[in-house]
Amino acid sequence: MRLIAGLLALLTLLVGPAMAQSLTCPDPLKPMVRAELSFGRNIGGRLGVSEAQWARFVAAELTPRFPDGLTVLDGKGQWRGPSGLVREPSKIVIVVTADAAGARERIAAVTRAYMTRFRQKSVGVLTQPVCAAFSP
Repeated sequence: MRLIAGLLALLTLLVGPAMAQSLTCPDPLKPMVRAELSFGRNIGGRLGVSEAQWARFVAAELTPRFPDGLTVLDGKGQWRGPSGLVREPSKIVIVVTADAAGARERIAAVTRAYMTRFRQKSVGVLTQPVCAAFSP
């Protein structure tokens, strides 16, 4: 799983910039990248990341890296484990930001921090080019 997570992070770093830069967006929209991160909350088959721990992680890791904003949603994830279907609560984080190497590096840093802090084997990462604007 760590190998897969590492490969996903590398793929995000290599492919991400080419995808968003090829977009043509109508004004006032600009080419950006949308990142969706899926954080499982189970540790050892039971809930291990409490709401308080999650809030501290957001404050220490996510907010400093993405101070312009992000969205956090509650999720109910599932995946096939060695002994069958595993279901677990999750947190989904959506970030829309300028497509730059620094943003991709911050995404990778957040995933590493979560895996280390909460002994996770992986964090789901999905990136896609988008046209976006944030009105004042």
